[in-house]
Amino acid sequence: MFPTDSKQAAIIRMLFQLSLEPFDCMDAIRELEGLGPADRELLMEIASSHHVVLRALTPVLENSTAPYELRRWAADEVAREQARIDNALPRLAAICDALEEAGCQTVVMKSLDHFPDIGCDLDLLSLGEDQKVIAVMTGRFGAGLQARSWGDRIAHKWNFEVPGLPEAVEIHCRRLGQMGEHIQLARRFVRRRGPKAVGGYTFLVPAPEERLIVATLQRMYRHLYFRVCDIVNTAALVEAGTVDWSELHRASEQAGIWPGVASFLRICSEQVERYRGRGLGLPEAVRSAARFGADTMWVGNKFLRIPLMPHGARLYTEQVTKTALRGDVPATFRLSLFPTLASAAVIAYKLTGSEKGIW
Repeated sequence: MFPTDSKQAAIIRMLFQLSLEPFDCMDAIRELEGLGPADRELLMEIASSHHVVLRALTPVLENSTAPYELRRWAADEVAREQARIDNALPRLAAICDALEEAGCQTVVMKSLDHFPDIGCDLDLLSLGEDQKVIAVMTGRFGAGLQARSWGDRIAHKWNFEVPGLPEAVEIHCRRLGQMGEHIQLARRFVRRRGPKAVGGYTFLVPAPEERLIVATLQRMYRHLYFRVCDIVNTAALVEAGTVDWSELHRASEQAGIWPGVASFLRICSEQVERYRGRGLGLPEAVRSAARFGADTMWVGNKFLRIPLMPHGARLYTEQVTKTALRGDVPATFRLSLFPTLASAAVIAYKLTGSEKGIW
């Protein structure tokens, strides 16, 4: 087991207590009151990275028993974050409308799953050709193209800098997955999309099953770490009763990632149980398919991390095997490149502190 950073672990625990409904936040509020300026700054940095600034601080702001100084601090931070969100939403809506008008069917992934928070980047999937998407972003919005890593190129992912928008706009073109191996899955995301009203705007977002799939692809097959928002979002989605478990199983199995989806859900359920005393009530098919749970996790570099060996490697091996068995040669080839790029990213991170240019 890897060593856990105790200070970061304590902050992540506080963020769970503050943002996971039903709230049990009085202990966290007392801990917040005792934090000095440097530790509060670290808390805000982690809360932003975990996309729970509003969800964590609103209970503090609204708690009448909290000290005035703490509520005023929370109010300032909430106002700052709300201003960022209010700036981002109309621009995101305009980008989605422009892509649709150009014949590029588009869905907003991940970013709006955190509402009332939003992500640090704005993530889209479009079925438009790469050059058409680029033409819309540069021509209509004066966007600049950010440098692309080798992983970005293979996955057909583009990052744009839009004037007036601090957040990067990340657009996946016609493919999903760490190596762009999922083509049919990308089409499914758009085919089954539905409307979601956020902040006075209506966006097209993935169906509940696809929201769980894309979270799994990001957490279990790419980054191998969790954020507080991943658990909080999943708890809200599952408890809303809108997930079609049979459909989720069928789509995930077809994509070769059912063990990863089941493991993702088990981790979320066990984290929720840690703070509430009860999990998410997952179907038996999910529990039996999960390869591991939250007991494997450790806190490092501000996130809840999953060991690459053996857990991440096992999921990758199963995905490659199932992809090969169904005869998808192009996807199997793309996945075969993953270990080389992942190894290069680890080396680059150790040397420079950044994975950019590789991953």
